[in-house]
Amino acid sequence: MSAASTTTRRPTRLPWAALAVVAVLALAGTFGYWWLQTHERVEKEIDLPRSGEITYNPLYVLGLALREDGWKVDARQQLDPDEVALGDDDTVVVLNDPRRLSETDTEALLAFVAAGGHLVVRTPPRDQLAADTERLQAPLLEALDLRVIDDANGGCVQLSVAGEDEHIEFCQGMRFEVGAIEPLHEWRDKDGDTVYARLPHGEGSVDVIAGLDFLTNDDLRDGPHVVLARQLLAPNWKAGTAHLLYAAEMPSFWRWLAENSWMAWLPLLLALLAWLWARMQRFGPWRPSPLGERRSLLEHVTASGEHIYRYGYAHILYDAVRAAFLARLRRRDPQAAALDGEAQAALIAERFKDTLAIGPDEVRTALSTPVARDHVAFRSRIATLIRLRNQL
Repeated sequence: MSAASTTTRRPTRLPWAALAVVAVLALAGTFGYWWLQTHERVEKEIDLPRSGEITYNPLYVLGLALREDGWKVDARQQLDPDEVALGDDDTVVVLNDPRRLSETDTEALLAFVAAGGHLVVRTPPRDQLAADTERLQAPLLEALDLRVIDDANGGCVQLSVAGEDEHIEFCQGMRFEVGAIEPLHEWRDKDGDTVYARLPHGEGSVDVIAGLDFLTNDDLRDGPHVVLARQLLAPNWKAGTAHLLYAAEMPSFWRWLAENSWMAWLPLLLALLAWLWARMQRFGPWRPSPLGERRSLLEHVTASGEHIYRYGYAHILYDAVRAAFLARLRRRDPQAAALDGEAQAALIAERFKDTLAIGPDEVRTALSTPVARDHVAFRSRIATLIRLRNQL
């Protein structure tokens, strides 16, 4: 007897999966075709915020350009002649106000130029000048026999370079007068005032100019400024090191915080204000102000006396007033104070007969202790003793 075998076939889902894949590919191809037909790849330049040395060094771009041209560049804020030695073929550009140079720095720069170096220095900036003309002068410029002119109407100076647009320079720069030294090169404005001069000094030379703004980062990109910078640095061109002395343009900490960190402090400030609003006392109806504490010394004395008198200790108050009267009587009239009884009362009455018109009986009564609880006698005796004491 043989066993029979049977087989069953399950339905396959492969055609449906293939159909789904084909549909997805068709949609992706359609979207890709539409994207390529409607969009174009372009390049766009975005100016990113500056960071690093360029944010505080206005001569940073000049230093990069000189390095690319083969110079050795040393950019710093101060001269530091004791730390950095100046070579005979070096060039020093002083962007700072020359009046801020110390006497040591001035002597070091003059000695450096006399040995063959080249110095580029500006006149003092107009926005920092004082009304006193003596404050306009800088020791370095005076040593070169130059005098700064406070001429607010000097105007601008035209700068023409072949192939470039017309430029104007030194609109706010201070002009100067050259002394006995004959300049190698000189540039004057329309009024005849000097805005640039190259002066010989020993083996080297000094370029004095009415402003060095064209050497700063944002202005050096202009063609005429590049040409003018090349002329200034020509005497020792690539012969030594270029020392760029700049005034740091660091903003204050609070200004930097307000401009760059508002994303952090603004939410914190709002959270603080919300917390203060939640914790603050709610306003209700108006209520009268509470009475202040009464701390008058006279009120304390009066209340203490009333308390003693109320509890039957009036004789203590009387004894105190009588003792005060007798103490002053001993100082003012020792003879009356030494007596006693009728003689004392008579002498006291005689003393005050013109001012108080009081008799010996009243004096004798005032000096005798009143009967307890006799309010009228107590008040009259106290009043009489006080009148007598005030007249002593």
